[in-house]
Amino acid sequence: MFSHLREDIHSVLQRDPAARSKLEVLTCYPGIHALFVHRFSHGLWRRGFVWLARFVSVFGRWWTGIEIHPGAKIGRRVFIDHGTGVVIGETAEVGDDCTIYQGVTLGGTSLYRGVKRHPTLESGVVVGAGAKVLGGFTVGKGAKIGSNAVVTKPVPAGATAVGIPARIIEPKGEERDHSADVQGFSAYGVTRDMDDPLSRALHAMLDHAAEQDKRIDALVARLKAAGLCGEDDDPGCQQVFDHDSLSKMVD
Repeated sequence: MFSHLREDIHSVLQRDPAARSKLEVLTCYPGIHALFVHRFSHGLWRRGFVWLARFVSVFGRWWTGIEIHPGAKIGRRVFIDHGTGVVIGETAEVGDDCTIYQGVTLGGTSLYRGVKRHPTLESGVVVGAGAKVLGGFTVGKGAKIGSNAVVTKPVPAGATAVGIPARIIEPKGEERDHSADVQGFSAYGVTRDMDDPLSRALHAMLDHAAEQDKRIDALVARLKAAGLCGEDDDPGCQQVFDHDSLSKMVD
């Protein structure tokens, strides 16, 4: 337990620029306190002291504002930043080196006992402030969950989930092979170049329409230069063409 505590303190110093000393982290960071209490209550839970484990976890929630069910499995070097309002359910699993911000819920959607109801976060996952990850699925290694996203389906490794309901933005090319380590730590699960996939689709449609208009205008100009005219031009022209037929020609 104490070796894990040293790792936790070191991970906070690495990932939080506001942390200035080990003593400050140990005494002033509720995420550290919550993890320490959870490891104790989880040990009781595994040994069958179910009521006592729940009682200890309730004390941890009162002390830190972070609720971690004693049955949840938490890996090494997990960083719960600020932490107020974080809820981690009974069958949740949080892998090594994950980062969880305030207001996050790792919750369940099933009411059946004895089944996997809560999500599994593989190593290096970042869950932004206020995000809700609901269900017994897996969030892949190095994935990022944007702030206030509501995730109800699996997230591939290295991908980013944003929106309500969350949409998946998968990395391309070399980004897939160099996920979290190359991109560096991303606070709150967002990146500078991140774009909403719906917005990207709309932008692509607008770009296509604008390009088509340019091609039609260029074709009209060449037809007029050849002595032809459009349907709105001088009726004395020899041949008339319409814009619908031009659109079909361009396509």
